[in-house]
Amino acid sequence: MLDHCGDVLEIAIPSGTREVVAPLVEQHLAPSAALFADDVIAIPKLLVSDMDSTMIGQECIDELADFAGIKAQVAEITERAMRGELDFAGALTERVALLEGLEESAIERCLAERIVPTPGAATLIATLSAHGARCVLVTGGFHRFADPVAERLGFDRVVGNRLLIDGGKLSGEVQHPICDSSTKERTLREETAELGSGARTLAIGDGANDTPMLVAADYGIAYRAKPRTREAANGWVDGEDLTALLLLLGIERERWVMK
Repeated sequence: MLDHCGDVLEIAIPSGTREVVAPLVEQHLAPSAALFADDVIAIPKLLVSDMDSTMIGQECIDELADFAGIKAQVAEITERAMRGELDFAGALTERVALLEGLEESAIERCLAERIVPTPGAATLIATLSAHGARCVLVTGGFHRFADPVAERLGFDRVVGNRLLIDGGKLSGEVQHPICDSSTKERTLREETAELGSGARTLAIGDGANDTPMLVAADYGIAYRAKPRTREAANGWVDGEDLTALLLLLGIERERWVMK
């Protein structure tokens, strides 16, 4: 089945043919959003999503580093980690160490002044929740950002990392174990095990740290993603608005819960 609605394309194809079909679709149709599935596309009962540069438009650690005057230095490490050029845990440890001594109050200032949800994020979560999906935010970022973001957007659960504080300042350390790509995949699999037979799962992310959970999900969506992540996923959203996903899932606008 092929359903082409404007710039959004959903295709049900035989298993194992995505590698052949997707490049042809991208070359000849160039949809801004696409989803390839080996069965009839259904509304998922589980969404597991990345946060930074996915549910929000920023990388929290880069913005926090700006308060320490080292954004460019930290952002360069972030970019390399997201492309899969650096080990995530090692890159996170290195970046957090650079923040040692930063006032804890910078976290709240950063959250209030810099962190903005991605267009369509709240409507996506509200609509999927209304259709019976459990929504989990799993991030290599920090609970101090993820918890309020999750509450604002309507997520049911948050999994992430914790910055350690000493005397009102960042200690330069992150609590172990670190939430990384294996944690994201494991979270998806654990949540999936709680679902009934035949329930579909959806994962969304943009970087190398998200790739394993995208592969593990029934619908793995690369959101404005790095090349390696996009290649591994079975769908993509290149535009900014996350409600494109609702169209990919066959949810008409009349059934959206607008936020």
